[in-house]
Formats: sequence, C-alpha cells, structure tokens
Amino acid sequence: MEQGNEKDSQRIEKVLGILEETYPDATTELMHQNPFQLLIATMLSAQTTDRQVNKVTPGLFERFPEAKALGEADVREIEELIKTCGFYKTKARNIKEACRIITERYNGRVPDTMEELTSLPGVGRKTANVVLSNAFGVDAIAVDTHVFRVANRLRLAASENVKGTEEQLMENIPRDKWSKSHHWLIHHGRRVCKARKPLCNECPLSEVCEWRVRLKWIENR
Repeated sequence: MEQGNEKDSQRIEKVLGILEETYPDATTELMHQNPFQLLIATMLSAQTTDRQVNKVTPGLFERFPEAKALGEADVREIEELIKTCGFYKTKARNIKEACRIITERYNGRVPDTMEELTSLPGVGRKTANVVLSNAFGVDAIAVDTHVFRVANRLRLAASENVKGTEEQLMENIPRDKWSKSHHWLIHHGRRVCKARKPLCNECPLSEVCEWRVRLKWIENR
C-alpha cells in the first residue's frame, strides 16, 4: 500500500469513521478491575475466547488476588483453575514466573512500558499493547488475529505479518485513534468480518472494502 497517498488517506478516514459510528462504545471484553487482572486475563486469552477467559478469571483472582500470591502459588493449582483456556500448562508456568518477577522487580505493580512488559514470560507485543492501552491509557494498537485479518482486508495495512501490520496501522491511523481503532477492528472481526464466513452483505464497510471489491470481481469473472 502506498503511503502518503491522498486518495488512500481519504478512504482510510472514511473506513475509520464508519467503524467509529458502528462501534462507538467498543472496549475490551476481558473482565478486569486493575492492571494485574488485565495482564493475566490477556495472557490467558491466547488461543481461546474472551468469553472463556471471563469464566475462569473470577475464581482465579478470588484465590490469588495479587501478583505476590500468584507468584508463590503451586503451578498445579494454577493449571487446575485455568485448564479450560487451552495451553494451560505453558500459561500457568508463564503466569507464575511473570508474577514472581513483578513482585520482586516491580514491588508487585505491573510495569507500564513496552520494554518492561515484554521482558515478562509469555508477554509479547500484543499483550503488552492491550495492557498499556486499557490499563494505563497509552496510545497503542494491539494486533491479534482479528485486527490482523480485518486491517489487511480493509487495506488499513498491507502486510503478511503481525509486526508489519502494527507498524503500518500506526502510520496510517491518527495516534489519538490507535486504541479505539484496535477495539473497532476486534468488534468488527468478531461480529461481521469473520475468518471463514464474513458477512459481507451485512457489512457497513462493503462499499469501501477493497477485499470485498476483489471478491466481487472474482465472482463475476
């Protein structure tokens, strides 16, 4: 995608406007009360749904309400509490170790920089950006599978990998809309622009979606 093209910039602005109008109240669907809970919930959300995570975290946080308690927990007990989230053994080890580090290095407080967050076991850029954006109010775009798929279909980005998509979204979207657009794209991906059966006929973006235009061209050949 050519950067700095005025016509493309206008199209991107229109796409963002429609997304904002369609999902004005979009926010994270992970239940949390503080940065610690959001970090753990986001770590658990890999390869599973937010709905499933929300079923698990109330019991987990009731048993282990802070990083110190979770860092000192028996990993087998953590596994038992989160086993319905998928990859639970790896997640349990990472969560326990991350909480130990948070307790020892940061006095029990979740760090608020990308460098510090991604130094924790099991925390990549996506998880870090979710925490920075939703817990600390930092402008950030977290690229999960929904954001990656929808952003590239809408040509808000044109990249074959997550890192490239994040970089292009940061370049193409005004900074003050980074965090909001992240939620708009997730909501659209879950409700309309689904991976296998996108609801193109119901999509408010069908007239400005280049992916949809290409599909129509292929169908009419």
